[in-house]
Amino acid sequence: MRFNKNLFVFLGIFTLVGFSLIGGLIVIYIIKQPFASIFSHGFHWLYQLAIGLVYGLITAFLGWQIIKSKLLTDTKSFYTKLIEDLDLNIWDILFISACAGIGEEILFRAAVQYYLGIWITAVIFVAMHGYLNPKNWKLSIYGGFMTLVIVGIGYMFEYIGMISAMAAHFAIDVYLLTAMNKQAKSMRKPD
Repeated sequence: MRFNKNLFVFLGIFTLVGFSLIGGLIVIYIIKQPFASIFSHGFHWLYQLAIGLVYGLITAFLGWQIIKSKLLTDTKSFYTKLIEDLDLNIWDILFISACAGIGEEILFRAAVQYYLGIWITAVIFVAMHGYLNPKNWKLSIYGGFMTLVIVGIGYMFEYIGMISAMAAHFAIDVYLLTAMNKQAKSMRKPD
């Protein structure tokens, strides 16, 4: 199956709606809390937003430095080629980043983390994204870094609030997708 922009958008919508629905149902029917409770603790939403965006941008910058290292040249090339044909614009990047930031955080922070804790949830989250790979130790170095980043997001959810976790996730995705998209466009050969 070819990875194209339509599939990319579909996966974004599925992540937003499907993951949010699954996480919400777990919160409501298994944890037995009102859905709104996942947003009811922590700092004022503006502080959460600011903290999350700053955390996300700093950790994404550091992650991009790791990806750009000589050690991960193959990994960078793989992900760059993966998005090369998508020809993403800023609206595509913002859309997919918002879908992932909202949907994945509702599922993983509000539901999965409730049962498995911050560290195990972070390992599962990063492994599901393919960054912890026993057959690729170089990629797993990046995966180890991302696990620590996601642990930070888990603690942000617990102590600062859900909006901070969503904002951090959003900022990480926007930064990294923009960087990879820019890299892909610079590698394209002129027609």
